[in-house]
Amino acid sequence: MVEKGFPYLFTLPAYLVMTFVIIFPVLVTLFMAFTNYDFYHIPPANLIDWVGFKNFFSIFFLSSYRDTFLSVFSWTLVWTICATTLQIVIGVFTAVIANQSFIKGKRLFGVIFLLPWAVPAFITIMSFSNMFNDSIGAINMQVIPLLNHLPFVDIPSLAWKTDPFWTKIALISIQGWLGFPYIYVMVTGVLQAIPGELYEAAKIDGASAIARFRKITMPMILFVTAPVFITQYTFNFNNFSIIYLFNEGGPGSVGAGAGSTDILISWIYKLTTGTSPQYAVAAAVTLLISVVVISVSMIAFKKTNAFGNEGMM
Repeated sequence: MVEKGFPYLFTLPAYLVMTFVIIFPVLVTLFMAFTNYDFYHIPPANLIDWVGFKNFFSIFFLSSYRDTFLSVFSWTLVWTICATTLQIVIGVFTAVIANQSFIKGKRLFGVIFLLPWAVPAFITIMSFSNMFNDSIGAINMQVIPLLNHLPFVDIPSLAWKTDPFWTKIALISIQGWLGFPYIYVMVTGVLQAIPGELYEAAKIDGASAIARFRKITMPMILFVTAPVFITQYTFNFNNFSIIYLFNEGGPGSVGAGAGSTDILISWIYKLTTGTSPQYAVAAAVTLLISVVVISVSMIAFKKTNAFGNEGMM
């Protein structure tokens, strides 16, 4: 009897941790989304009322929240697609180039490409935040003047942290730098596992380098790493750290406490930490994020059939 119960006893701590870290917060968030829990309704001083779908209706139909939600949500989508695609493209490109037979010193390239991954992300983000400073940052003070020495190049100093457009460009570029090493490592492992005979046979058949990449390399990469690529998109959809650490979601404001570069997750943070916290609305937005991320992820995994083909390679 003791032997039969030992596995359950052994895994009990993990289930307890999962309950308090995952299940309990989910239930609390689900409960708050349907109440009027805010700065003026905090127990025990004030009672919480059940308001049903009022918070969701406010997000979509109350102009003060609707306009902000649409603005933040649209930027969240643009940010997710552009930043993630950029890091995937850079990661795949560097991995393919570094694994060519004519490249010497592959280990050195590997070390160099892993440097952005080796440094803690928050340190890198804060460093870039200083580099992109409009007045004293290295980009405006050193890099752009250096580029202007090239023929036909005349780039003015750019408002990296005071103009929403250039702030968004900077954020996407930084995430490309931060995210590509992980993709590089994954794709390198896939490339080294592809049999060389496939490329030799393709060469004999007269396939060009581009054709070999399209017909052999890229399908193999996608076959193995599709789940990783999908999780990169879902991660950046909720990538709070870079948005907040770089410029705290600024510059400017689009209403309801959100800055021009805030994504949904950073807007939720501001809703709950402002001078008049809106916990219920933040909980409702959190549920909407969860629905979007889970739905898109499930559809993407089903379309790629990533797990259905497991073990075939």
